[in-house]
Amino acid sequence: MNHTDYLVLGSGIGGLTYALHAAGLGRVTILTKKERSESNTNYAQGGVASVTLPEDDFELHIRDTLQCGAGLCDPAAVRMVVEEGPAMIRELLEWGVRFDRDGRRLAVGREGGHTRNRIVHARDATGREIERALLEAVRRHRSIRLLEHHLAVDLILASKLGPAREEACLGAYVLEVHTGRIVPFTARATVLATGGAGKVYLYTTNPDIATGDGVAMAYRAGAAVADMEFVQFHPTCLYHPEARHPEARSFLISEAVRGEGGVLLNGAGRRFMKRYHRMAELAPRDVVARSIDNEMKLRGDKHVWLDVTRLGAAFVRRRFPNIYARCREFGIDITREPIPVVPAAHYMCGGVRVDLDARTSVPRLLAVGECAMSGLHGANRLASNSLLEALVYARQAAETSRRLGDARRPRRVPAWRDTATELRPAAVLYHHNWEMVRRLMWDLVGIVRTDGRLRSAARRLRLIREEIEAYYWRHRVTPDIVELRNLALVAELVVRSARSRRESRGLHYNLDHPRAEARYEGRHTVLRSAPHHGAARRRRR
Repeated sequence: MNHTDYLVLGSGIGGLTYALHAAGLGRVTILTKKERSESNTNYAQGGVASVTLPEDDFELHIRDTLQCGAGLCDPAAVRMVVEEGPAMIRELLEWGVRFDRDGRRLAVGREGGHTRNRIVHARDATGREIERALLEAVRRHRSIRLLEHHLAVDLILASKLGPAREEACLGAYVLEVHTGRIVPFTARATVLATGGAGKVYLYTTNPDIATGDGVAMAYRAGAAVADMEFVQFHPTCLYHPEARHPEARSFLISEAVRGEGGVLLNGAGRRFMKRYHRMAELAPRDVVARSIDNEMKLRGDKHVWLDVTRLGAAFVRRRFPNIYARCREFGIDITREPIPVVPAAHYMCGGVRVDLDARTSVPRLLAVGECAMSGLHGANRLASNSLLEALVYARQAAETSRRLGDARRPRRVPAWRDTATELRPAAVLYHHNWEMVRRLMWDLVGIVRTDGRLRSAARRLRLIREEIEAYYWRHRVTPDIVELRNLALVAELVVRSARSRRESRGLHYNLDHPRAEARYEGRHTVLRSAPHHGAARRRRR
């Protein structure tokens, strides 16, 4: 058994920031299922939203966030995150993040939904720069241990003494990918920082690791999850179906491109966003994504165009060097021709429900970043608020960990009892169900939904989930099986949440209920299961 003071699952901005804050309290162990830099953070292009200019202020940022969130934001969470923004930027600078500058002050851009320039960035690879600096700071800290290729399978639960007999989290059962062994890691506090679940959809800007592991584990442990119906589709993902490299099919074209003056054109070469929203290309993401989807359906086109040629070649190469270089690799010179783009699944606004202190409904289990539902984003995330949220809630989680104090180290944790009789399922079954879940979600639970499509999705997912669970318990655990099991559960949670919200609000748009209803104002969709005692142990139920 591995014991540490604080156990962190995930090595993105939330997990690394928490570790740096908590390292002053005790020993921190970070587990990541791939290489340490492989996280959603590493792929974030745009930047961090924060008030830095004299012509901007907190109230404007708060107003923009609340308006984008369509009546579901938690005002207290919004105010806390926005007002802590400048301090978080200063902290990143102290940790060595090299943001772009305009003379002595930080350079800031604008993205959809913002009424002021406030996006602090590092060219068009902000996430990669933040990840680099935080990993270096973690590497230098003696109290932090980071283990790669360690995949959490399920959380370890134990009953607390007392009349309520609450379930407390003691840590996690973890698959050592290189050895195939499953070992328990225990801790005073366990922090979910596992990122999003974009891979639940066939087309996504997310990397392959985004399989919703944290949300699935927390739900199985009895934690409340909320607002899973609100899936943000980024309006502009590169469309290049003939490219063999997977990055060409999921490469994000940052919203900052439109913030600097890029315009959207339909198949006829005409601008169309002014017909849909007064802010045109800078409208909130849900509006832009649905507008593109509608234009494509009206004309029967497979994509629309994003044109930056009028911005000037020198500016484009300087401001967006990564996007320029990657598109050139795919045969597109964005200084001379428009970029073919389509919407793709990008960000989960729902997740494990947390309070202002990053606490879930399970004692000693915390959650930060995209896997958490803090109330900041509401029904639609305001662009570049996500990295800021992860920073603020990581610090809150560290403070919560300090207040938790010592927890008695468990003398014994039930060993992982592997009763599986077969080594691995037939590859065809795994690949078939992997594709089935993602195709089903894209076709039936996408940007525009209907009651009929959701019913069909629920019915089909139930059968797929039953099959996945059957061979999960029958076969030895592998990373593929764990991720597929988590992905299918998250898909089911999205569908259940979407079916219960009989209105259209923010990112959830249902043709059968096209208007927002007053009875759903401020009403969150909360799902919770009974915790499975010893669920992580390989024992048939």
